Amino acid sequence: MAGQTKKFKTEVQHLLDLMIHSLYSNKDIFIRELIANAADAIDKARFESLTTKHIAQDWAVRINVDKENKTIQISDNGIGMTRDEVVENIGTIAKSGTKAFIKAMEEQNASTADIPELIGQFGVGFYSSFMVAEKVVLTTKKAEKDSQAVCWTSTGKSSYTIEDAEKDTQGTDVIVYLKEDAVQYLENWKISEIVRKYSDFIEYPITLPYVKTNEDKTETVEIRTLNSQKAIWLKSPSEISEDEHKSFFAHLSHHGGEPLKAVQISAEGTTEFKALIYIPEKAPYNFFMPDFQKKGLQLYVRRVFITDECKDLIPDYLRFLCGVVDSSDLPLNVSREILQENPLLNKIQKNVTLKVLGELKKMQEKEPEKYLSFFKEFGKVLKEGIHLDFTNQEKIKDLAMYESMNTEPGKMISLKEYVDAMAPSQKEIYYISGESRKALENSPALEVFRSKGCDVLFMTDPIDEWVMQSMQQYAKKHFKSADKGDVELDDTEVSKEKIKKAGETHKNLLECLQKELAPEIKEVRFTNRLTDSACCLVADEGALSSHMERLFKAMNQEVPETQRILEINPNHPLVEALQGVYDQDSNAPELNKYAKLLFDQALLTEGSPIPDPLAFSRNVAELMVKAIKK
Repeated sequence: MAGQTKKFKTEVQHLLDLMIHSLYSNKDIFIRELIANAADAIDKARFESLTTKHIAQDWAVRINVDKENKTIQISDNGIGMTRDEVVENIGTIAKSGTKAFIKAMEEQNASTADIPELIGQFGVGFYSSFMVAEKVVLTTKKAEKDSQAVCWTSTGKSSYTIEDAEKDTQGTDVIVYLKEDAVQYLENWKISEIVRKYSDFIEYPITLPYVKTNEDKTETVEIRTLNSQKAIWLKSPSEISEDEHKSFFAHLSHHGGEPLKAVQISAEGTTEFKALIYIPEKAPYNFFMPDFQKKGLQLYVRRVFITDECKDLIPDYLRFLCGVVDSSDLPLNVSREILQENPLLNKIQKNVTLKVLGELKKMQEKEPEKYLSFFKEFGKVLKEGIHLDFTNQEKIKDLAMYESMNTEPGKMISLKEYVDAMAPSQKEIYYISGESRKALENSPALEVFRSKGCDVLFMTDPIDEWVMQSMQQYAKKHFKSADKGDVELDDTEVSKEKIKKAGETHKNLLECLQKELAPEIKEVRFTNRLTDSACCLVADEGALSSHMERLFKAMNQEVPETQRILEINPNHPLVEALQGVYDQDSNAPELNKYAKLLFDQALLTEGSPIPDPLAFSRNVAELMVKAIKK
């Protein structure tokens, strides 16, 4: 087929402009990315070779330099690409990954030091070569019988050309024509240094020719393997250095963080497998972008790579993990789809989950500061397991951490610490959910708890109230929302008697207020929940909280119409004042305004919008005028 010149898509051009015209602190990563692409291609070919005999099997990534022409070439004998695949997927960036990469940079306001790490996360690695390239030429041939090789060429300006080519072997050759300021990448020592740093754990040999001068002044070429090719997960824990862990983690995760904890597993018996799993220190940029975040661990079978996204190896609430599982029992001669339905994967997942949860528990007990750092980063994801994993629910409850009313800002406590600090007379674990600690601290619903010295857990993650549907109890103590239903503390009987007496005394006033606020309010009643504030809104036991209603509305979800309860502090001087107005004239128009003001005040204190801000403002202004004239 004749050659064609094609324009880059707008988003790809944007990406190339970033690569070509910006200065990056770490240009070395273009070699890392090209080697990673080559290894991925070999992984695919190696898997196909299990059932297809004609595919080459002498796997290797070969690097060659030409100092005269200032080129570095990285070649593989992997799966290769057809012409259509080159147009569609070259560098795995021609789809939405490019937009996601650029969006992440804009949202995070990434510095030039961040960009090389983002490159790996969003699969735009091939185009990192334009950081150093005047021109890039890619020649590839699909590992299929009678396939046609193709050549892709671009200077990264605005277009690329693609044409048929001659190539005898399967795989891909990438030739990078280096800019004048990038000629250091023609030096063997520099290439070797980069490979050892980033690609030492690639399973296939990464080779580079070295010219050796003999004693008789003749020269011979020696092909050296630059990487160790050691399957790090097969080593014993004592044999792996911290630097090796960091390097392997970087290879797996493609982002700039470091591992917080390495978890190594060697399972024997009915299910045999080796695993090396990392708990990251920080979440990657794309962690909360599900379309671009890989979920699952890398799966190998007897050191043969199967897939880098085996979702069945870990539960979804542990999706922040990255690592490798190498099984001795799983079959090789089946498709990836059938493989992932194998019941052995479920057994491996159980082992991995128990081990990881156990290591997190050890960290929580022995390295609390380190665990707190982890939980602030990934706690909202881990807590999903309380709702999703009934088998390990109690273990995950032990790992959950929360701020509370009695702790200083930023400090978190476990459920065990909360229960251990409870007074003997306290029957339930109290919590309140909201958008932030600051908003919750000012909630009138906490006044009685504060007066009794009773702590209340602050649940500020959007997921918390959803999780509470499955929480039920901890250490035989049931959970109780501080702003739902009735509150029963140590002097409940005395409080109930006072509330009952006040309700009888002011029965007509309460009925009047309820009538004025219908149908927004289900009931107006006195409460022992308040010590200083005049009123607050609460929900029935089991109903949606105001916080949850606001979250649903923010997501454009339909929220069922629920009537709230307006609770009034019987000891507040406002009650006697309102009673005086009512006694003078039970039909006084002021009662309607005062009822609306009470309701709006309660809405404001819980963080909900008031239905008529203008009317609220007018009513407050009228009260101010009356107070000033007096």
